[in-house]
Amino acid sequence: MDELELLKKDWQKGNDNYPKLSYQEIYSMILKKSSSIVKWIFIISILEFVFWIVISFGLKASGYSMDIEGLEKKFGFIAITILSYGILAYFFYRFYMNYKTINTADTAKNLMENILKTRRTVKQYVFFNLVVLVIGVAYMMPIAINQDENSRALLEQATANGELLKYYASIALVTIIALAIGIAILLLFYWLIYGILLKRLNRNYHELKKLEV
Repeated sequence: MDELELLKKDWQKGNDNYPKLSYQEIYSMILKKSSSIVKWIFIISILEFVFWIVISFGLKASGYSMDIEGLEKKFGFIAITILSYGILAYFFYRFYMNYKTINTADTAKNLMENILKTRRTVKQYVFFNLVVLVIGVAYMMPIAINQDENSRALLEQATANGELLKYYASIALVTIIALAIGIAILLLFYWLIYGILLKRLNRNYHELKKLEV
């Protein structure tokens, strides 16, 4: 439990011996807490990016990654990669600027506005990662199916039996289920990490609203 919560508990007990804090002192405490939370959001986003890079290189080094001939030279793959890294860099910049801006807030109103901006940035960041996952799967699946020998054999068999629609429907169903599981895992991860931080930030926001009354 943080210092501000302890103070509130003592106030509720009606302890007259407990020191009374001024508006500025309470504001400074909330500012310090909010700044720390936003700093951790920025740090965790960087660590998350590094984690996925390490996983990617680890899979390639172990030979476990999907080997799709010429994939890294395809225009679509290059475009998606460049765009993704560019947008990620933009979000890292936004997280850092949110941290810098929140430290310079000189009024409760400004701090509240910065907290709302940080919350929006995190939600946009999570949405972007989910969209990239969907686009990546949608782009990769047709290429993987066309280059996999077993998939091509099944496709030819389905075509010969007049079950081409059934074949594509089964592929789409499996892909959607796998994608839904992947999205659920990512959402759980983001809820556990960013959700907890945003909940604390939201609590600070409501404390500031009380100060403004």
